Amino acid sequence: MRQILPPDWKTKLRHRLLDLDARLDSTLFSSAKGLRELYERYSTFMDRFYVGRWQRWVFIEPLSEAATLGLGGLIVLLALAIPAFRETSDEDWLKKSDLAVTFLDRYGNPIGSRGIKHNDSIPLEDFPDNLIKATLATEDRRFYDHFGIDIAGTARALVTNAQAGGVRQGGSSITQQLAKNLFLSNERTIERKINEAFLAIWLEWRLSKNEILKLYLDRAYMGGGTFGVDGAAHFYFNKSVRDINLAEAAMLAGLFKAPTKFAPHINLPAARARANVVLDNLVDAGFMTEGQVFGARRNPASVVDRREENSPNYYLDYAFDEVRKLVDTFPKSYNERVFVVRTAIDMNVQHAADEAIENELRQFGRDYHATQAATVVADLDGGIRAMVGGRDYGASQFNRATDAYRQPGSSFKPYVYTTALLNGFTPDSVMVDGPVCIGNWCPQNYGHSYSGRVTLTQAITRSINVIPVKLSIALGGKGGPKAGRAKIVEVARRFGITAPLPDTPSLPIGADEVTVLEHAVAYATFPNKGRAVTPHAVLEIRTGGGDLVWRWDRDGPKPRQAIPPNVAEEMAGMMSHVVSEGTARRAALDGIPTAGKTGTTNNYRDAWFVGYTGNFVCAVWYGNDDYSPTNRMTGGSLPAQTWHDIMTVAHQGIEIRELPGISTAQKLPKQAEKPTMAEARAAPKAPEIKPGPPPVLTRRGADILVQVEKMLDDAAKAADKTSATEPSKPVKPVSSSELPFPDSLAAATPSDQVAPASRKN
Repeated sequence: MRQILPPDWKTKLRHRLLDLDARLDSTLFSSAKGLRELYERYSTFMDRFYVGRWQRWVFIEPLSEAATLGLGGLIVLLALAIPAFRETSDEDWLKKSDLAVTFLDRYGNPIGSRGIKHNDSIPLEDFPDNLIKATLATEDRRFYDHFGIDIAGTARALVTNAQAGGVRQGGSSITQQLAKNLFLSNERTIERKINEAFLAIWLEWRLSKNEILKLYLDRAYMGGGTFGVDGAAHFYFNKSVRDINLAEAAMLAGLFKAPTKFAPHINLPAARARANVVLDNLVDAGFMTEGQVFGARRNPASVVDRREENSPNYYLDYAFDEVRKLVDTFPKSYNERVFVVRTAIDMNVQHAADEAIENELRQFGRDYHATQAATVVADLDGGIRAMVGGRDYGASQFNRATDAYRQPGSSFKPYVYTTALLNGFTPDSVMVDGPVCIGNWCPQNYGHSYSGRVTLTQAITRSINVIPVKLSIALGGKGGPKAGRAKIVEVARRFGITAPLPDTPSLPIGADEVTVLEHAVAYATFPNKGRAVTPHAVLEIRTGGGDLVWRWDRDGPKPRQAIPPNVAEEMAGMMSHVVSEGTARRAALDGIPTAGKTGTTNNYRDAWFVGYTGNFVCAVWYGNDDYSPTNRMTGGSLPAQTWHDIMTVAHQGIEIRELPGISTAQKLPKQAEKPTMAEARAAPKAPEIKPGPPPVLTRRGADILVQVEKMLDDAAKAADKTSATEPSKPVKPVSSSELPFPDSLAAATPSDQVAPASRKN
């Protein structure tokens, strides 16, 4: 009988694998069979709904495509809506832009205000009915009917603009305009319009129609630095919005479209013409009849004359932006929104800057084909004493001092020479002024000639272009000109230049762009013995109740050592020659050590002078907004003369500080040689005297004059009292011996004062 042996492990493994394979095959077969049966059942069920022939193409296919496109559109809309809804992430979004700031000058005198505050003291019910109707008729007639976007109004505006070949009507609803005012900027981009649309829908969901209208009337910019219709009513008509008549309401409603263009204190005829359009809209919308608006047409609104009010608007705009950035750094738990801010502005210097620029442009702007100018005056701590961002704030609020990037020309060269001194060169180092090329670019000097061997001091005095380019090559060493230019940019960054400064071969001669503000304050590094400072307008911030919350000297950034003091002094010595004997002789101040650098760009598009004393630094720019060339204007012409006029006033009544790096011989004017007898006879009787700062009273002299004024007032009062009792009795005059100053001073007459000579161009 055969014996059955147990299977070995290999046989067992084979059997197990065969069993597993059979089970998998059976499962897959059963699953496929089940799915096939399920699909057949589904097909049988769906066959009941089958639509063929024309019904399919008329109904089914369009619905199917619409569903597909709708789902894709929803996904795209969600992606587009995300950036807009990020603007609403702040739970305090309604207070996001309601800062109310009152600005004071450096001495504590009010100079203006900026910002708005959501003011519920005037409810919507108290606004005049004619103002509400005028606003709706002009800005959004279907405001109470749409969901935030007026589809019909937008389509109408598109058709009208297409027919006119330009922008003639706006399609934005009041809700969209409010969304822009609350969350967005005024830039004209597709992205902004998309965000505006989504935010408008979001506002309609969160707020009622009346709340939206109230916010719009309170927060819209109305020109003249005012926000909201109530502020505008006080500014233009000197009355509350509750008391305005139909003509005034029409004028206010006309400001929403273009407050700068139609501001009545700037252009009253344009404002009245716009108000007449608003009256037409009231009739067209059916809100009023022609008879009801007839009186407003015949008697247009009159406004308060504010032409004499010289508010430093460019300065206030810059200071308000600075305040908003500082408030954003405060703790989120800080809820105060009303502030009183003391700034660094000196209104005497500000008025001098405004007048100097206006006078120069009025007299010589047409000859030089220059229409715009900007200037910044700062102390050596970086505090902005004066700022002019353009010729006329009413015509253009664009601040050319802070927002315009212009080529500095040769006024950029001090950064190049500073880099050279930091790398082993000296003011007496000799370079050869001769042809040089970097690739295909070969710089030329102003006169298309060369001077041969010159020192660095002579090169900066004559504003030679070739030398800075050769310095950039020498500074690069084996790394080439690119490495040299990188060193120059690094030094400019130390000074505080934040402009992009792209690397180009012409960078050493000022082909890149900077702003007037940062260029001016960067120069303060020289008189500060190498310490760079940060430009600022705000000195301290207090709450409406007077509590101090921020102060520059305590909380602001501290000066940083950008270059060694000896290098700053050497540069001051070199740059003083530019004023005393170089391209900026018109900027020279009598008795005040001065240094600086002119700048003129290709085709005379930009003309600069940036200079400094031991007290202040100032930059002046002239040019055109459209970058058109001037008529051969150089930095040594109007910019230098304007700088002289501004700084003359800035140095009145203050202690003149030493300027490190300028020797006594450089500060004092050269002594004139004794004229011969023939020259004396031929000399004119009234020699021309170089204009300079007017005589400055000492503190003791000022006190004496105050005493004199009091004595004269007392004498006048005594005279009045005597005339009332004894009208025939004469009043004894005050003799010079009774005055509280020496006879020599009392005997001085106005003819002893030296009057500035007339300026020659």
